[in-house]
Amino acid sequence: MSDNMISRRALLASGAAVAASSGSGLSEALAQTAPASGKTIQFILPNAAGSGVDTITRTVQNELSKALGAAIVINNQPGAGGVIGTNQMIRSAPDGLTLSVVSNNHVIYPSVLKSIPFDPITDVTPIATLGSTPLVMVVNPTKLDVKTLQDMTALIKAKPDSYNYGSSGNGTILHLAAAMYVDQAGVKMTHVPYKGVGPMVNDLLGGQVDMGVLAYPSIIAHLKSGALRAIGVGTPQRLAAVPELPTFAEQGMPDYIVEAWLAVIGPAKMPADEVKRIHAAFVTAFSAEDVKAAMVKQANTINITAPDKAAEFMKAELAKYAAIVKKIGLEPQ
Repeated sequence: MSDNMISRRALLASGAAVAASSGSGLSEALAQTAPASGKTIQFILPNAAGSGVDTITRTVQNELSKALGAAIVINNQPGAGGVIGTNQMIRSAPDGLTLSVVSNNHVIYPSVLKSIPFDPITDVTPIATLGSTPLVMVVNPTKLDVKTLQDMTALIKAKPDSYNYGSSGNGTILHLAAAMYVDQAGVKMTHVPYKGVGPMVNDLLGGQVDMGVLAYPSIIAHLKSGALRAIGVGTPQRLAAVPELPTFAEQGMPDYIVEAWLAVIGPAKMPADEVKRIHAAFVTAFSAEDVKAAMVKQANTINITAPDKAAEFMKAELAKYAAIVKKIGLEPQ
């Protein structure tokens, strides 16, 4: 299959609900094991600035710095669906000073790329799955003057191959989420892959791209300004933060359920005590009142799992997306 078109075959994509976990004596454990003052922890994000992963990580940055007793530096390294940044993180020392927050892309690109320089399961240390963030379909209202999914589908069907949709790269969750609509709606659109969310959003705003599916936290400002218009959300129920936005299911697509998840990982062979300490810090940071309020505003669902559950989840997601990619006939690039 070419890069520019997804064939009309069945595509199922779904976010996974993650179980919450908590621990006792977290503050005491952190006080005993926090690194000495002056240490810096680098988070290499395989996503562009402004993406959902980036927005959530930066939101929790200050509280996480307090919980870990170290400065937090965020280093965005987008490209190749997440391979570039993740490869850099994996090659770092497993000392807890270089970590990453990843999305579904981490387990998708092994199925859509002919080769990658690492194994997404054995070459990382899973620390926690954090939860999920909603994916919203948006249009540039100056290009597609529609307000409902039905209206948009009718418009696109009237002029096949006249409209396009952007993504953050071939085979990313944003690509698959948009392709899911194309398949289920039975429309023809051209896929325009970008090297990250930032360039994609810029072209959406500029009118070079007609439609895209994006993490809600990354486009809140553009929705409020009216520069972009939301058509539907891929969650099972409406978002409390945007109650007026209908789901895809409400608009005639009951099988359209897709969300982006987030997970914290480090290089392989991290010491168990270090993994436990970092996991506890994330629980503490996301429990801060200001962070909880921000997560509600961004419509994120935070349910932090234990490291072993995170490992099981990532293995299951790897198999799930391998089956999806095979089913739709997406050829590895």
